[in-house]
Amino acid sequence: MKKSLALLTALPLVALLAACGGSAEKDGKTSVVTSFYALNFVTERVGGSVVDVENLTSPGTEPHDLELKPRQVASVQDADLVVYEEHFQTAVDEAVEQAGRSKDDTIDLASLVELLPAQGEDHAHDEEGDEEDHAHEDEHDHGDEDPHVWLDPTSMIALTEAVSDRLSDLDPGSADSFKANADELVAELTTLDEEFATGLENCRTRTIVTSHAAFQYLAARYDLKQVAIAGVDPTNEPSPAQLGDITKLVRAEKISTIFTEELVDPAIADTIATETGAATATLDPIEGLSDATKDETYLTLMRANLDHLKKANSCS
Repeated sequence: MKKSLALLTALPLVALLAACGGSAEKDGKTSVVTSFYALNFVTERVGGSVVDVENLTSPGTEPHDLELKPRQVASVQDADLVVYEEHFQTAVDEAVEQAGRSKDDTIDLASLVELLPAQGEDHAHDEEGDEEDHAHEDEHDHGDEDPHVWLDPTSMIALTEAVSDRLSDLDPGSADSFKANADELVAELTTLDEEFATGLENCRTRTIVTSHAAFQYLAARYDLKQVAIAGVDPTNEPSPAQLGDITKLVRAEKISTIFTEELVDPAIADTIATETGAATATLDPIEGLSDATKDETYLTLMRANLDHLKKANSCS
């Protein structure tokens, strides 16, 4: 409700800006708005110097909790192209809908790949807090599907090709440049995929315990099993019974590492680690950059993830 009211408050400003010809004067470049880091990475790589790219999720912001400022709502209205993922960030979905954007001037990552059912969304609520919890879930509606497709490099290849095609439609004179940039990135993503497949081929255990259910696509791609402490939304905490089950599993399978994240409170993961004698390590869902990772890239963060997975699961 709070996001919706904020958006409605911003709409008169959007209308005014649109009437004046946009939020900023055009500089001759194609303007693209991306909703979070992984999409921004691809768009900047493919677009190169002839495309202006704005990322709505700044470093240090938890993407699930993104609230748009009036200027950002105006950017969604005015950009030549919006690259986002439906049902991942409610505020962005609302801005895209209010702007009346069509499939011709948006790229929805969710439409490019086959989505998997969300995992870890059955956390029990006590009766007293049920109404409040359901209201919170409505604010972070991911539907019944898991949005974290970018953690499978092959999904990023599909996005790269889609961005190249759409930018070429918008700026035919730069089509050769877009294709060359896309081909280079596809080659790098293909190499990354091969590194993961080889690096995780032989492991002592194939189970990973993660802060929230962000790694299902990575797990499916490389034959791992994700056990998540929280659901798709990292703020949805598990019940005491579920915590007990996870603790038992860690002990039974002799799991050495509980994975935490830069943008998620590690308290529960730390508690499980203390209870079981496991270590903790960072596994980055690459939803957004943190102050510590703002100089990293999707490729370097994914390779760091691979190193942590190989160590935790004793892969050789």
